[in-house]
Amino acid sequence: MIRVLVVDDEALVRSGLSMILNAADGIEAVGATDGRGALHAVADLVPNLVLLDVRMPDVDGLTVLRSLMERPSPPVVAMLTTFEADEYVAAALRAGARGYLVKDTDPEVLPALVRRLVAGGVVLAPRVASHVVAGYLRHQAGLGVAARTLARLSSREREVLVLLAEGLANGDIGRRLHLSLGTVKEHVGTLLAKLGVHNRVQAALWAQRAGLLDGAGV
Repeated sequence: MIRVLVVDDEALVRSGLSMILNAADGIEAVGATDGRGALHAVADLVPNLVLLDVRMPDVDGLTVLRSLMERPSPPVVAMLTTFEADEYVAAALRAGARGYLVKDTDPEVLPALVRRLVAGGVVLAPRVASHVVAGYLRHQAGLGVAARTLARLSSREREVLVLLAEGLANGDIGRRLHLSLGTVKEHVGTLLAKLGVHNRVQAALWAQRAGLLDGAGV
């Protein structure tokens, strides 16, 4: 028997989902609560799967998700929401959600999706999947541009960029790399031009996004 906990701020939604799940073979809605009661309900009821609303007035769904993922044996979590914005999809998947479903999911389909999730699958509503794919393509395109830009930097310019991104002033960079202040200023000016940014803060953000601060690079 698959044990499901429904977490949503609307009582009507909680009731409707529980009825749909309890009508399906091999699935039991063991509880339904709002965001404030979610963590206690998981501890008390030990569900296999939590259907978790993203936006709730008292406790944000992503906050609940992150807390659940910190547990030694967290349940499978699928976000159930009316919102499809990229930032919510990406944040939920990064935090450990196994699925992302919209609330107008066909009631006849929902039990099958629950079984797939508990069996180890990943479930994304079609409209949500399109957002994820589009976001991935944009990300890959951005990485391609960053990689080409990074290839234009000399090894010394990369070193200066990393130290700049770590917050060092020009004098400190010079002492670290045994360069004169004037040489460092020249490198910084060249970096800003090559990266197409206007100031040190933007250059630091570029370096961070390109993965230079963790040693990986793009």
